[in-house]
Amino acid sequence: MLRAMDSAVAGLRAHQNKMDVIGHNIANVNTYGFKAQTYTFKEAMYQSSTVSTSGNATQGGVNAAQYGYGTLMGTIGVDMAASTPTYVGGLNASINGEGFFLTSTKPTDLAGVEFEKSAHDWQYTRVGQFKIDSQGFLVDGNGNFVYGYSPESIDKDGKLVANAKVLPLRITGDIKANPNGSGQIVDYSATGDALKATNVSINAAGEITATITKENTTTNQTEDHPGVSLGRVAIVTFQNPEGLTKAGGSYYTSVDSDNTGRADAGIPGGDNALMGGYVEASNVDLAKEFADMITTHRGFQSNSKMITVSDEMLSDLVAMKR
Repeated sequence: MLRAMDSAVAGLRAHQNKMDVIGHNIANVNTYGFKAQTYTFKEAMYQSSTVSTSGNATQGGVNAAQYGYGTLMGTIGVDMAASTPTYVGGLNASINGEGFFLTSTKPTDLAGVEFEKSAHDWQYTRVGQFKIDSQGFLVDGNGNFVYGYSPESIDKDGKLVANAKVLPLRITGDIKANPNGSGQIVDYSATGDALKATNVSINAAGEITATITKENTTTNQTEDHPGVSLGRVAIVTFQNPEGLTKAGGSYYTSVDSDNTGRADAGIPGGDNALMGGYVEASNVDLAKEFADMITTHRGFQSNSKMITVSDEMLSDLVAMKR
């Protein structure tokens, strides 16, 4: 078999893989929070016909002569650059900077746990589409529990206290005065049914507030308690976010053995404040994807032509026997 045909077959396979990546990007051009992927090639193995030798007093040096065998997939990277926020209103939020919302398909200890990137089945997402479910939990658009910090984990200066734990945010139990500041907060130490909440909103600092309507046991009258704090959503940042693994549904996962590096949980603010009412759009650049599609198509055609020419050469070689 001609080496040229082997190289062309490898080229076809590599260009087909790149076209698959391009097609996936274009399909998700309107998917909230989607991060475009990039595909690169690398050279395949080489066969040395002549090895490189150094010169000496009696013989000159010789460069190596090598035959290549086409191309292979180099890398499939992820462009984690933030995209344009899209206003949709409601209890939605977009991270204006780096970081991910912390979610899980099942609630951990309701009293809270210390954050470790591999300790639980965490799922990280840039899509902040939130709502309150029938049990009073803050969940995202897919029903995953959204994690954050209780109001008592925030000091009077709006910073996390030492050894703060993450927990699924919820509106259950009771309300009480904020021991670390003014206003009322949800009492996470209490248990009970979901409280009646209206006017639920989220601000730039990630604080969830609502108007709680409950019965006054003294007067037996219902009372509205506006501006009750449920806590703040958690933001997780990674040293190398490109090392995250896509899990579908706009989620990412991470384990200790991956290349994400250090992961830290905190609250929004500063370089990663939230934009209430917004959701991050896809960062797919259609102009770039269409340009890549054209060059990839031409590359595929060129490799196809090489197979045709190689076939003609083999046909001529067989015809010489006749």
